[in-house]
Amino acid sequence: MAGTTTVEVPTSDGAADAYLARPDGDGPFPAVLFFMDAFGLRPRLAEMAERIAARGYLVLVPNLFHRTGRMPQFDLADLADPQRRGELFGQIVPLISTLTPELVARDTGAYLGFLAARGDVAPGPVAIVGYCMGGTNALRAIEAHPDRIAALASFHAGRVVTDESDSPHRGVGTVTGELYFAHADRDESMTADHIATLEGALDAAGVSYRSEVYTGAPHGFTMADTAMYDEQAAERHWTALFDLLERTFRGTARRSDDGPHASA
Repeated sequence: MAGTTTVEVPTSDGAADAYLARPDGDGPFPAVLFFMDAFGLRPRLAEMAERIAARGYLVLVPNLFHRTGRMPQFDLADLADPQRRGELFGQIVPLISTLTPELVARDTGAYLGFLAARGDVAPGPVAIVGYCMGGTNALRAIEAHPDRIAALASFHAGRVVTDESDSPHRGVGTVTGELYFAHADRDESMTADHIATLEGALDAAGVSYRSEVYTGAPHGFTMADTAMYDEQAAERHWTALFDLLERTFRGTARRSDDGPHASA
């Protein structure tokens, strides 16, 4: 069975704490870089990383907010209280805004270097998966490192399309790998018009991709520790993710016992 430990990843601005989930055995294992949602490293993300690792992948989940401190930095119990919820997002939103394209590209290089230096990681490109703001920044990561990231799976990402000159959708022309986007239904941060704009940019760039709206699923539908969780949509996301990983790595992963979580 896969297990999770906490590791330190050197970056240009100090060490980033991160979860590392790996299968049993010596490897080498194909690697998956997992970009967190805005609520940060916590048991739910460790559980998700372990589920991916159980399929034979080594998974690194870095704290994208490492410059402001180690995780956990937030109490998700505050989500249930309207006043505290506002205070919680008042903490989080400024941190999200600090993740500029340049910073994401630089940190991603550090995460990729950490993986490449490990003896239990298979040589060659990795895959990346991201949730919420992690999906948006995972797109920036593959745009910045197209030769080192072979595939992206993005789930309920917001602000992929903006009016800004550095909007993530404007950089897809560098991408050479396969992309998968799962959009939440009726998501104000990724509307139908935004989705159409993203797909237009991908088509124009000749990128191989799938873009799907999960009908009825709210923003954050994969996160079982929040009120946004949608079990049916979450299970659909696992199927899509594992299909992408299996295509990307062409069966090189050695799957371990998935236990009750199997959902191919």
